Amino acid sequence: MEQHEFQAEVKQLLDLMIHSLYSHKDIFLRELISNGSDALDRLRFEGLTHPEWMPAAEQQIKLDVDKTRRTLTVHDNGIGMTKDEMIQNLGTIARSGTQEFLRLLKERKEQGLPPELIGQFGVGFYSSFMVADRIVVVSRRAGEPHATRWESHGAGAFTVEETERESSGTSVTVHLKPVDEEDGIRDYTDEWVLREIVKKYSDFVAYPIRLPVERREIEKGADGKPKPGAKEEIVRREETLNSMKAVWTRPKSEVSEEEYKEFYKHLSHDFVDPLETIVARMEGHFEANVLLFLPAHQSWDVLHGEKRHGIQLYVKRVFIMEECRELIPDCLRFVRGVVDSESLSLNVSREILQQDRQIRAIRAFVVRKVLDALKGVLQADRDRYATFWKEFGAILKQGLYGWEENERKDALLHLVLTGSSQSGDGFTTLAEYVTRMKPGQDAIYYLTGLTPESVAQSPHLEAFREKGYEVLYLTDPVDELWSQAALEFEGHKFQSVGKGEVELGPKDEKKEEEERQETAGSYKAVLDGLREILAEDVKEVRLSTRLVASPACLVSAEKDYSPQVDELMRRMGQKVERKKRSLEVNPKHELLIKLRSCFEKDPKAPDLQNYARLLYGQALLAEGSQLPDAASYGRLIAELMTKAL
Repeated sequence: MEQHEFQAEVKQLLDLMIHSLYSHKDIFLRELISNGSDALDRLRFEGLTHPEWMPAAEQQIKLDVDKTRRTLTVHDNGIGMTKDEMIQNLGTIARSGTQEFLRLLKERKEQGLPPELIGQFGVGFYSSFMVADRIVVVSRRAGEPHATRWESHGAGAFTVEETERESSGTSVTVHLKPVDEEDGIRDYTDEWVLREIVKKYSDFVAYPIRLPVERREIEKGADGKPKPGAKEEIVRREETLNSMKAVWTRPKSEVSEEEYKEFYKHLSHDFVDPLETIVARMEGHFEANVLLFLPAHQSWDVLHGEKRHGIQLYVKRVFIMEECRELIPDCLRFVRGVVDSESLSLNVSREILQQDRQIRAIRAFVVRKVLDALKGVLQADRDRYATFWKEFGAILKQGLYGWEENERKDALLHLVLTGSSQSGDGFTTLAEYVTRMKPGQDAIYYLTGLTPESVAQSPHLEAFREKGYEVLYLTDPVDELWSQAALEFEGHKFQSVGKGEVELGPKDEKKEEEERQETAGSYKAVLDGLREILAEDVKEVRLSTRLVASPACLVSAEKDYSPQVDELMRRMGQKVERKKRSLEVNPKHELLIKLRSCFEKDPKAPDLQNYARLLYGQALLAEGSQLPDAASYGRLIAELMTKAL
């Protein structure tokens, strides 16, 4: 026997579980049944290549109760686990962001919200400790000769040892706490309690969930009447508790909203209702039933680690694949659901899927239905859609630069929400932006940055704000990619106000700028001097059309990424070539007027070197970038203050 310590965060989690943080304790059985169903699905999938692993008996989940010992055991004859898998899966919350889970749990408790977060972080198994003093797990991996026994009292440690099990699968024995109705602990050895829980949460599970029951019966004759003199006897038999009706095959009119919600929770191991349910039937050359769900929040794996695609593939109601990547693009990978095709063959492989014309047709159907559903939510309930966008907007926008289907990009653009210089604390759609464009405005103006606050304070916006032009605030890293993908929205191109040269307004509004350019010769000395001093840092120094209150700003070339993205790529270990940008100066600013006089008097004056460096550093700080040499910049400011004082 080996003893192991739980992961530190698991100890905290178990402490919360054991001390009755959750009020709905019945869900522990749903989680154990879902785990068993997943194990059976995995065995069916593995059995395609290892038919010898399939059990001789029917695949099923079985509940056993022992009223005397007060135990409830959940058996399955699925894929099972090896010793290492049991240590990993039952001793740690692998890849599940436990600290984040505990933080959210604490926040919800402080806000007086129900702590219904089981499922988001892979902690379903641990919910059994809400009702258990001790848990014993015996599991044997398909294809392995021996089984492993795992045991814990939930007090910080667990033991594992080799044991025997007749066939592959897993048995979880929960040693139940005393019944305490006030604390939500019911008698989980009672047949009718188990029936109620299975009917409520797991009626749609595709495998039979069986329970041995005892009935008092009298032997009957051929006429169906009790035989004369027959005595009542106790008969023990197994009864199936769930209907096993695939919810996606039933007409929508026959399925309640609650059934869809429970199926989603079973499928996704989420504890929160989905944002939207999509039920559709594909007919024609290819046939398929589609049941999809838009989650209300991110699961822990959507943005981090390996990308997961939550659509299961069935063929004629036979489970084929857990995560069918071919059915949905990466930008919609948060969608959960089931696709059951009548047209595909049962021996379909991933290699075949990649080339299959039917799969491409189903994929197009699925994508269209998802985008239509999102459009419907946006139009019907703006607040609900805004909540969705905060969770998944950054993922959805990945499709704007990675999708080959231009018509899908257009549909995605109509779904984009973003802050802007005129939206206050709220969001605007691109369609709403276009209705507010000024007469003669051809481009959709935007500015990228790290946060809406930093973008709103950027000097690049000054002229746009003064002349009443609305600018979109794009603050997700993915915005840097799609905004440069030469996309158009309703005939308008996207133009960054922080890149290249800008021209605002029709010809008559540019008269002032044309006059300024005519007198640019008067700034020749200062522009030439700054170019020479800052030659290693900037590629050009020019008069600005976008500055009103600030003395200077840095402007990237049209196709260059922002400095924030370059810095992010450096932190990820990628080599990023340093790109020089243009320094734009404001000829109306008093600082530039005085600098012009200094350069005209003596362009080689020693102080001009320091002034140029300070001007360049100020432009960096104004856009939120880091100074290349903060210590030197600080010394220059100290020297300037000393002279001034």
